[in-house]
Amino acid sequence: MQLNYKKIGDSGKPLLILHGVFGFLDNWLTISKAIADHGYQLYLVDQRNHGRSPHEAPLDFPTLAKDLEGFIKEHNIENPILLGHSMGGKTVMEYAVTYPGTFEKLVIVDIGPKGYPIHHTKILEGLNAIPIDQIESRNEADEILSRYEPILAVRQFLLKNLYRSDEGGFAWRFNLPVLTSDMPKVGAEIKSEKQVEAPALFIRGANSHYIQDEDMVGIKELFPQAKLETIQDAGHWVQAEQPKAFVSVLMNFLNETI
Repeated sequence: MQLNYKKIGDSGKPLLILHGVFGFLDNWLTISKAIADHGYQLYLVDQRNHGRSPHEAPLDFPTLAKDLEGFIKEHNIENPILLGHSMGGKTVMEYAVTYPGTFEKLVIVDIGPKGYPIHHTKILEGLNAIPIDQIESRNEADEILSRYEPILAVRQFLLKNLYRSDEGGFAWRFNLPVLTSDMPKVGAEIKSEKQVEAPALFIRGANSHYIQDEDMVGIKELFPQAKLETIQDAGHWVQAEQPKAFVSVLMNFLNETI
């Protein structure tokens, strides 16, 4: 699996960033420079079935973790810091329990290891309702999607994946058929009989429901060194809603000595 990626910075400690479901590496471009300016070399990675990486089933965390392991080996990255948002956070956790001792620290953004119920059903219905081979404009796609998803910011995020193909028509950057069939796997619990002893930071938005206070019990069982930081006035997309606060919290953690 040759994953598409973008490298930010020429030197420094390697830090890999994985986006969430329906996202791609471009979602992190704005904030990546602020992180790189602190002396880190960033690898923004498109996970399979997203962005410009290959569209290939399945979409489950053992597979995504193996993709990440292959990417790290292919690029000769030693002892990186791994950061993942939402689905990307689940990938990072699965990687951590499967390939211990191959990374320095973990940063998990607004997701926990517990299982989550499927809650993208309406969005998937809306995306599948868009006749991708017939529409002539983004506005047309947005009008259809608005019948299923009322929040403009969510629709704008999703429609960033819409692009004009070489043939002139529209196409999706994500693999919609696989996302539709495998979405139950995206909420799967991350399990392990062994604990991950590496330092781990969990960052949540104060307005998000993905990590509750009581979830720290389960998080600590798997990641005994885990810390939880809450960023105010932010929801699930913490890094986009409060970028300065996010970078500050991230750097405080990364600058701590092990």
